[in-house]
Amino acid sequence: MIQAETPTDCKDDKGIWRDLRKFLLVNLAIALSLQVIFCPICFLSLKDLKGLLPDFIFSFCVSMALSFGGSRVEEYWDVRISWVHEPVKRLLATVSTYMVYAFMVSFVIVFCYAWIEWRFPSDQIPWRGILKFTLTPMTIALVFMAIFTSRSWLIEWRKSAIEAEQLRSEKLASQYQSLKDQLNPHFLFNSLNALSNLVYEDADRSAAFIQKLSKIYRYVLDVQQEELVELDRELDFARNFLELQKIRFEENLNFKVDVPDCKGCFLPPLSLQLLLENAIKHNIASQENPLFISIFQKGDELWVSNTFQPKTSQNEPSTGVGLENIRSRYRILSDQMPEIFQSEHEFLVKLPLLKVNS
Repeated sequence: MIQAETPTDCKDDKGIWRDLRKFLLVNLAIALSLQVIFCPICFLSLKDLKGLLPDFIFSFCVSMALSFGGSRVEEYWDVRISWVHEPVKRLLATVSTYMVYAFMVSFVIVFCYAWIEWRFPSDQIPWRGILKFTLTPMTIALVFMAIFTSRSWLIEWRKSAIEAEQLRSEKLASQYQSLKDQLNPHFLFNSLNALSNLVYEDADRSAAFIQKLSKIYRYVLDVQQEELVELDRELDFARNFLELQKIRFEENLNFKVDVPDCKGCFLPPLSLQLLLENAIKHNIASQENPLFISIFQKGDELWVSNTFQPKTSQNEPSTGVGLENIRSRYRILSDQMPEIFQSEHEFLVKLPLLKVNS
């Protein structure tokens, strides 16, 4: 189960602003960069580097204040307004809050710097000059705001995308498991129903039926946890299944499996079982009208066909599992879907053969 993000999770993502050493190193680098940008000639000529110290301290203080405030503003709004669900509201809230903070902090730092450098008397404070000087850190604040805003949006978008994909995967896995869970009772019910009729007719055939049934059910158990199985394994199961039904129906049922080696081809497990069960359950299989089932490959599809001779009355109750189960599993696993065709004398299902990327 995916848990909602907590404020602690947000703090972990912004660890650089909580690690004092990293915080100081980053802001020292920013302050040095600002000095180079605003006065490159001072560094190139190596002239009066000592005189640059007050300006460097000023840049360092501005950088620390703006970066620290930006991270706090980002944390504050992260747990209140989502970038994903309310992007415009979040942008306005972030910009307005941070720019108000940046102006107040910049003004205080500029005032302190001006008072130390200019030594003006308390009754002659150059408010205009201080306000004009404040424009420089405010410009820097705009850059910080762009960085923090972009970073915050990307982090939340990434988390939202990951959570959405995890939820989708969990939902699909749950749906797929639910579909597979329908197969065991469906298969067991039909097999036991057939055995209950056969046991009174022929004890030897009943014993052979039980042996075949045990082998088939072993396969059913083996593939319960798999999303796809190799075509060869599914075909072996289909042959065993049809031979099992042959014990029951004798010459009333005939089948043919003609599929060449197809390495790397896969099917959802027990897809053939559902098709074969449907063919036997819903069609007449008698001496006068024998049922013929064929399985063969055409290109990248497996064709499963049977003679279409529907029963006039249904004695066996339907469990509601069949073609829709196969469609649902293909819908989850692939963008390819089975095709179903029905004519006057034939019922045909084309199953796409799936490939697994290694």
